[in-house]
Amino acid sequence: MDAAVASCTATLRAGVDRDWDTVHAAGMDWTCRTTAFHIAQAFTHYASRLAGRAQDRFPLAITLPEGADNAGLIQVIEATGALVAAAVRTAPPGVRAFHPQPFGTADREGFAAMAVNESLLHTHDIARGLGLAHEPDPDLAAAVLAWLFPHVQPGPEPWPTLLWATGRGDLPGRARVTDWTLYNNLVIPTERLLLTGIRPAAADDVRLGGKGGLDWLGDGPHEGTRQACSHLMKAYETGMHRPEFGVFALVRPEDGRAVGGICFHGAPDAERRVEIGYDLIEAARGEGYATEAVRGLTEWALARDDVDMVIATIEPDNLPSQRVATRAGFVRATVEEERTAHEEYDMEGGLRLYVRRT
Repeated sequence: MDAAVASCTATLRAGVDRDWDTVHAAGMDWTCRTTAFHIAQAFTHYASRLAGRAQDRFPLAITLPEGADNAGLIQVIEATGALVAAAVRTAPPGVRAFHPQPFGTADREGFAAMAVNESLLHTHDIARGLGLAHEPDPDLAAAVLAWLFPHVQPGPEPWPTLLWATGRGDLPGRARVTDWTLYNNLVIPTERLLLTGIRPAAADDVRLGGKGGLDWLGDGPHEGTRQACSHLMKAYETGMHRPEFGVFALVRPEDGRAVGGICFHGAPDAERRVEIGYDLIEAARGEGYATEAVRGLTEWALARDDVDMVIATIEPDNLPSQRVATRAGFVRATVEEERTAHEEYDMEGGLRLYVRRT
């Protein structure tokens, strides 16, 4: 956040003596002055929502002092950017506040990434309008993509990819973007858990042996969660990842500890089926967390219009996992269904198929 604000204000100061009041920011109906003030307004919204743990739009607003010039507006951007940075630094892990896109809330990492995104993109718009040079640190663009654009396949360079993803540029071999959105991670509450979506930025760390920014119980995450994150990254890198059908950590709100992982093995197929997998850290077993997570994720999926069936494939000697599936409402598939799964869907030989339907 600090680096993004510094980059923004350095660029704008290079054009402080130019006409911001009548010149329009590139590709926008707003003038450069209106666009610059919008950056400060967005910073204010994000900082106040996160600091206040807002559960609605939380209409805190700012106004410019009468007669404020371009230099004064740049100072306002610096001040409000510092508020975002302070709110992010002081927010406890796991705290979420209102943001509409697309699941209703964002965590501290999400608010930081959204503020960086506003800064990078609208500084670009103003710079193009004023004829200024603007080339932000590519690491900032890469971070925004990995935290907020999990549905966008990474390109050769992060900054041109972010511009393309937000309708501001072209990438060879890709159609022009005319409508775009960003994604904060999905969180699905159950009775005692928060099924917390793991973004590509965190999944990459988990697959490489890290913690993904989560406080795991015991020696977590389990190897199954690391493998699931590896599969998530392969889907992300090939442009096949759908954020709502990814990997989730099982987080206890009472202490913020992650006790296991649960995942979809991909988006719904042509038959409107999705497969799930799950694991639990040994120290958390015997408390019913796995059953609660499987039931919660399954019911969330079956409530969608694009899912008719959730399946799980389980080894014959994994009796605890079979009991979890059964307690979560799954039933053993028929002999014919298992045969079809082996022959047509490449289900590994020897596995048992459990299903739950709408």
